[in-house]
Amino acid sequence: MAEDCCSFQLISGDGVLNREGLENFSRTTNLSHRGVSYAVVAIMGPQSGGKSTLLNKLFQTDFRMMDAEDGRTQTTQGIWMAKAIGIEPFIVAIDVEGSDSRERGQGGATFEKQSAVFALAIADIVIINMWCHDIGREHAASRPLLKTVFEAMTRSFRSSKTSLLFVLRDQTMTPLELLQRLLRQDIERIWAAIAHADAHKRTPLDEFFNVEITALPSYELEEMKFTEQVARLRQRFFLSTSPGGLAGDRKDGQPASGLPLRAQQIWETVKKNKDLDLPPPQVLVATFRCEQIAKEKLSRLKLDETWLAMGEALKSGPVSEFGEKLSSILENYLCQYDKDAINHEESIRNENRRKLEAKALKPLLWRLYGQLMLPCCNIYVPLLLRVFRRGWKGR
Repeated sequence: MAEDCCSFQLISGDGVLNREGLENFSRTTNLSHRGVSYAVVAIMGPQSGGKSTLLNKLFQTDFRMMDAEDGRTQTTQGIWMAKAIGIEPFIVAIDVEGSDSRERGQGGATFEKQSAVFALAIADIVIINMWCHDIGREHAASRPLLKTVFEAMTRSFRSSKTSLLFVLRDQTMTPLELLQRLLRQDIERIWAAIAHADAHKRTPLDEFFNVEITALPSYELEEMKFTEQVARLRQRFFLSTSPGGLAGDRKDGQPASGLPLRAQQIWETVKKNKDLDLPPPQVLVATFRCEQIAKEKLSRLKLDETWLAMGEALKSGPVSEFGEKLSSILENYLCQYDKDAINHEESIRNENRRKLEAKALKPLLWRLYGQLMLPCCNIYVPLLLRVFRRGWKGR
């Protein structure tokens, strides 16, 4: 008889932990007899990113997978658990509901955050599943979520290292070495920016996490190649708790018999921790999206030929009707920003608009007033913006 992966829903979409199912899983798989010869592997990432497919290929589990022909909708709801088949040591696989789900809407942010922290707290190895082309994108690359879980991990839950295995999906022609370097830079910046607990202000990232990065081809377009590379990746989980293995640096070595109780305690702690409350989802979305729109418009403005010509002309002296010309060009890009950002929170939209305006004008102001106002250029930027918007004429 074929070995059973015994998959079940550990935590419902409403946040209720399935104690009976957890005890049954432990009993059916003889988990309590494993001692410390086991590892917990969780996967997290955006909705419809192929997390369940990857787990099933890696561990021969039977997590429900999305059918692309039915649309890119939420498949995994809550948190699911299963036993990996044919791998030693014993591996408990955890499939976490995807982030940014349309089905949950604005009310899902808190559960996303709680489930992510739970995964990092209980797992020895966490697979971060993300699209290759999302590297460097603020929201799509799950950077806000990583900020949260990094900060939470410095405060509580674990005393040993967690391995973060970043799996970049749909690899492009970009060499893996370059992708690894760019992603590591992003991770280090996130780590440096979070509000560390006092005891960890100068603690490097590698005190808490072992980071590995790999990439896979498209499952839909190159299924055979995808399957071959996943088979090689599967080998990394054999002997994972031995020195040099993916979970070889863990120090607590808690016996498998205590896993059910530990899961319950962690989930209860996560749910009670008020520090994990997110700002309103619409505020998060508006912040990230308006920043992206502003950056895009600023980049395009910096390549505008007329804008560049005005900057060059200033080197030779005053420019006739400088203010009117400048205002005309700038208003064009600000109008584009307004159009793209119209559906987001007004206060956040307006704040990023002001930042876009200031960043666009500042280089020209420095050039125009460099000698006279260099020490206090930042102070006069708001005043000068108002002057320019009224059509000031340089002489």
